[in-house]
Amino acid sequence: MTRPLLRFAAASLAAAAFAATLSACTPLVLGGAAVGTLVALDRRTSGTQLEDEGIELRAAARIRDAMGERAHVNISSYNRQVLLTGEALTEADKQRVGQVVSGVENVKGIYNELGVMGPSSLTQRSSDTLVTGKVKASLVDARDLSANAFRVVTERGTVYLMGRVTQREADRATGIARSVGGVQRVVRLFDIISEEELQRIAPQPAR
Repeated sequence: MTRPLLRFAAASLAAAAFAATLSACTPLVLGGAAVGTLVALDRRTSGTQLEDEGIELRAAARIRDAMGERAHVNISSYNRQVLLTGEALTEADKQRVGQVVSGVENVKGIYNELGVMGPSSLTQRSSDTLVTGKVKASLVDARDLSANAFRVVTERGTVYLMGRVTQREADRATGIARSVGGVQRVVRLFDIISEEELQRIAPQPAR
């Protein structure tokens, strides 16, 4: 996929997420949506991609049953590692959400980044969506990176970066994200691989 198309896909994802924030209030947001051929370019196996989507769906259902309206949770699973962002009303609620997700099949680890506070405002969520779009677009513009290797999640100005990347790619992407307007902090949740492994798993460009 060419960089203009990748940039369009990143912008489309951001626009779709922004539109979702304008609909009726929904306490759970899934982070595993994929666009067309971006799935084929993912460094995870197709089986792992399906497992991550399944984890997000099952976790959402279980949190909804356990918490109702007591938590607004964004669920992002990458390589079976689950990032939880959003808000819980109490510390006990936050811990309860983590316990619920830990019981979901195929989950290998959890990053519980829920804030203990009331639900964020529409303005804040819209701002986070725009920041995510800008970070994704900046990664697309970087000629020395494969933008589809990264998952970008933004919560209250903090950008979380996930993906199977080399140390070189991790450092480069972190620097790019930090330079984007509106980013207050960058948290790296990478699965670091070697340059040799990258050569084995990276999709080869069409000839």
